[in-house]
Amino acid sequence: MNESRSSTSLKKRFLFGLSAFPDQLTYQAFTILVFTFYFAVVGIDIMLMMFAFIIWGIWNAINDPLLGALSERTKQKGKLGKRKFYLIISIVPLSLMMIFLFTAPGQDLMINFFYFLVIILVFELFYTMFDVNVNAIFPEMFPTEKERASTNMFLKGLTLIAVIVASVVPTLIIHPLVPLTKSPSEVARIKSMYITAGIVLAVITGALSIPFMLFAIDEKEEIAAQFEKRPGFINSLKFTLKNKTFVKFVIANTMIWYCFTILLTVFPLYAVFVLGIEEESFLIGIILMVALLAAALFIPLLKKIGTKFGMRNGLILGLIIWIIALFPLVLLSKGDALIAIIVFGCIGYGLASAIYYIDIIHADVIDQDALKFGVKRSASYYGINAFIHRVSSILSIVTIALVFSGTGWSSYTPVTDNPELIVLGLKLLMFVFPALALIIAILFFLSFELHGENLKKMREELAKHPELK
Repeated sequence: MNESRSSTSLKKRFLFGLSAFPDQLTYQAFTILVFTFYFAVVGIDIMLMMFAFIIWGIWNAINDPLLGALSERTKQKGKLGKRKFYLIISIVPLSLMMIFLFTAPGQDLMINFFYFLVIILVFELFYTMFDVNVNAIFPEMFPTEKERASTNMFLKGLTLIAVIVASVVPTLIIHPLVPLTKSPSEVARIKSMYITAGIVLAVITGALSIPFMLFAIDEKEEIAAQFEKRPGFINSLKFTLKNKTFVKFVIANTMIWYCFTILLTVFPLYAVFVLGIEEESFLIGIILMVALLAAALFIPLLKKIGTKFGMRNGLILGLIIWIIALFPLVLLSKGDALIAIIVFGCIGYGLASAIYYIDIIHADVIDQDALKFGVKRSASYYGINAFIHRVSSILSIVTIALVFSGTGWSSYTPVTDNPELIVLGLKLLMFVFPALALIIAILFFLSFELHGENLKKMREELAKHPELK
């Protein structure tokens, strides 16, 4: 009997982990490919790119807390629940976005610019609808640290696989990733390959969403008194920003996301113009895959470190190692693709640390709030967290635009007068700016109080209130 329950629990956790594909495959494909596609293939000027991404970042920040508050204030809809209802209505449009993101309508650059602006806003709407609700249901379905840590093994392991798929599949289809000449026929050929890659990613996203939707989601029935305690958007913003523990967490998380975003966005161009990977696009996918596979292998070790020394301390150690591992990217040059594979394997430890520890630490913040106010406001916290850390998207695109403009790359050209200057800019973007962001994150986590004895006391008190789990 116990073995059966354990098996069922194992199956449930694996199926819940499949949510990583609609969640992370789509977002990482967006992060890795969209900037390179519209800047280097479609040919939109870097300042227009920055303008569009700033508008997207503002919309990105607004729609997260709005959809989070909407989810909190939605009454359960029978078997559909409340979170599941939004997950279901978002999944088909989210899958189709993988195709529409790479369907630039024609040759006119302004038409392409406005299409780019609209399509990234629509993508963000459906992505957020899915992401906010799947994140909100995680601490509700798995209320204890043991359950969260065990489920996180599946969730983060499958997240890494999803990101590997997003990284590798396009590089097997698209070669080269960017035009190496100004030939219109080459540009048209590359555009068609991006659309093909989008179709493949859309099919994978839709297919792996089905078992998650059908078998992985269990929502507890919410009593009326708890529902009435749930705040609207303005109140959500107020009570979360009054929580100093949460503010420290979210600023540090913003810096980590800045690091993720800038590295993934710039890497395809770094690989082509610094490492000299041109026609062999699959090598770009392999380098990213090595980092992510290494991260997956590190996760069991991270679980042991977090259990023994605390999740916060494990994360701080991981961020320090991440900074050290990024430094060799400054020293690499053309012909160093094999060395880059080794370097990115080391970077995998930092990636895994951020991926594994963040959700567990965030869930502790939500538990602390639930203990204080008598209701678990998961979606509100995830929404406001997203609202703030989406600033990382704006910071990253502004950083990239300023560096590109300062190194003579305001618009994409395969051959430039100052290639050494462009290489320098790409190296700065791959090490200096991410390292500064990670240092800021470490400083905020060093002052994060919810660890050690404080965390232990909070959990003991929470155990006395099973209705909040």
